[in-house]
Parts: sequence; structure tokens; C-alpha cells
Amino acid sequence: MKIVKLYLYTHQLESQFQFFNTNLELSCEWQGKESFVTQIGWTQLIFTSSSQSNLYHYCFLIPSNTFKEALKWFTQRVAILCIEERRHTQFFESWNAESFYFYDGGGNLAECIVHYNIDTGLGSSNFDQTKLLGINEIGMPVLDIPGSHKQLELAFGSKPWKGDLSYFGTHGSEEGRFLLPNYNKKTVWFPTQVSIEPTPFDTEVEINSVTYRLCFDSEENIITERISTLKD
Repeated sequence: MKIVKLYLYTHQLESQFQFFNTNLELSCEWQGKESFVTQIGWTQLIFTSSSQSNLYHYCFLIPSNTFKEALKWFTQRVAILCIEERRHTQFFESWNAESFYFYDGGGNLAECIVHYNIDTGLGSSNFDQTKLLGINEIGMPVLDIPGSHKQLELAFGSKPWKGDLSYFGTHGSEEGRFLLPNYNKKTVWFPTQVSIEPTPFDTEVEINSVTYRLCFDSEENIITERISTLKD
């Protein structure tokens, strides 16, 4: 699964624009006065102004041979979160993946991750913003993890990935997935005290050459539809 478009909402639109345009040196384009768009690898990320304070957790996928260089590059531009005892990175053994974390211009928890099981390490280990492969994760807090898996599987033909059916599940693949924490049990996003709460977002995902749209408002309001195939 690939997340090819992601629509997020922010009450700090100008700060977000400056963060992505200046800190991360990504080309950003205003769409009127209420939204802007930037391209991150295969993902088009769109922020739209909102009166609500929506906090998200999302993740950038980076090439598997650039982790140290990526950490150095981001450290020069953002404050990398300390996990414990001055440690700034986390290895996830069951995922064979490694991450570091930071806040974006709107206070969302952002992450960079490498997956050592997928061959994304072609070419030089040097890193800049052009090496970002795409958005790899978006948090979708729910109360019924098995029910959410079933709904996504019926709508998209996608599959559960890692995790469990009670506390924290994931749905999709190593390239892209929905994070499904049960927010009554897992109440904060690792490695912070940022509360896990359902927050509205829209996304388009590509699965087996078919594009689907998902609109998430809450667990009771998930709208899915098939958009097109690559042959359309």
C-alpha cells in the first residue's frame, strides 16, 4: 500500500507552511489562502486551515542506507525528540525498522523510519529532502481494531500488518499503513505525552494498481470509495 495523497487540517497554517518550505526545504504551493500542498516522494501532502486543533501522528519513509545521514540532516533543521537517556533513535525488532521523531510546525508528531526488509537503499547514502520516499504512516485511532481491519479489508482488499487486536494494530504494508491504536488503552503516541484522539483526515491510497479514497472523521464515520485503476 502507498499513501499517495494525505489531507490534514491545522489551525497553524502559516507555521506549517514555513516548516515544510523553510526547515525541510520542500517546495510548497499555496492553494488560495486556506491550504497549501507539497510533494514528499510519492505522497502529495495537503494542509488545510481549520479552527480546530487537530494533532496527528504521521511518518516519512527514508531509504534504508541513509538513516545516519538523515538523522544528521534533520538534526540541523528540527529538534529531534529524546527517547531516553540521550537516545534519539528507536529500533523496532519485530518490524526490523528504525526511527527518530520530531514535531512539525503545527505540533504534530512526525517520524522518519527505515524498513530494513525492503530494498530502498539504492545509490548514495547522502541525504537531503529529495530522498524522502513518501509518507509511510498515518494514525487512525479507533476502539474496535478487529472491526476496523475488516472494514478496510472489505473496502480496499488490504490486509492487517503488525500489532495486535486489542491495544495497537497496523493495516497495510511496510510501504504504507494505517496505525490503529485503541485510544482507550494506548493513550499517548510513543515517545511523547501527545494524547491519542480521533482526528479527521482524508487520504488516497494505491493498492495493487487501484486507487482508493478514505475519509476519516471518527470510528463511526469512515467513508471509503474506489477512485480508479492505472488503466482508467
